[in-house]
Amino acid sequence: MRYLAFHERMVRGTFDFPIELYYVDALHPRYEMPFHWHMECELILILEGGFSLSVDGEAVCAGPGDCVFVPSGAVHGGTPHNCVYECVVFDMDRFLQDRSVCRQKYAAVLGDSARIHTLLPAGGPAAQVVDALFENMEKEQPGYEFLTTGLLWQLIGIVLRHRLYAADSGEAPHPWRHADQMKSVLRRIRRDYAAPLTLDELAAEAGLAPKYLCRVFRQVTGRTPIDYLNYYRIECAAELLCTTTDSITDVALSCGFNDPSYFSRMFRRQKRVSAHVYRNQYSEGV
Repeated sequence: MRYLAFHERMVRGTFDFPIELYYVDALHPRYEMPFHWHMECELILILEGGFSLSVDGEAVCAGPGDCVFVPSGAVHGGTPHNCVYECVVFDMDRFLQDRSVCRQKYAAVLGDSARIHTLLPAGGPAAQVVDALFENMEKEQPGYEFLTTGLLWQLIGIVLRHRLYAADSGEAPHPWRHADQMKSVLRRIRRDYAAPLTLDELAAEAGLAPKYLCRVFRQVTGRTPIDYLNYYRIECAAELLCTTTDSITDVALSCGFNDPSYFSRMFRRQKRVSAHVYRNQYSEGV
């Protein structure tokens, strides 16, 4: 079993309706959000609590009612804090196809030269449309596909009318001079997290010196590559504890921890409870 892919390739929704809604709370096996990317855009709506996110190196702290916009291809991840949130993932290109006037308008303003604001604050015109979009998708009443599509177009119109975007200065933030290298490291961790991995191997994957990789990787994720590797392993183990009946020792071994005692310490440090208690809490719906 594999955890959430760093480069997700799954198809969202259906061919004719390329949009999908996810509801996530503390009992969800993927409550935490390890860094990943996908070619669709994403809207994250905070219902309760808070969420500390990084989107292409930009730090965002979102609270109830706030919406976070994640553009296509952006590496994003973060930590929820007593949070309940929903995500809508959609293919912008598919929604724009066969609508030449709107596509031209979108490309002229929001093509390569600008980005929609990452944080759309609660109560603002964009967040209000997003809230209606999520509510419509939750209820799935007859005709909701038409309303969803209309609300998505309305959101783009609100972004353009209120200038909720920023022009690209032409210079990416410092970490993102190495976006491709960071994605290579994240991909390697995703693929080989269960195997022994060293800093030198991850640096070679990125084609960077180990010390420089640590500096850039920390700017993006807030962690060193090895710290992040262990974080990711624990998240994989947490998912297995919730979705399989494998023993805790077998889970630890399958996630790259050859020392069960070390796994126990790392798991408790990250999840604040033992692996055994974590599994019981999930099965009991606590």
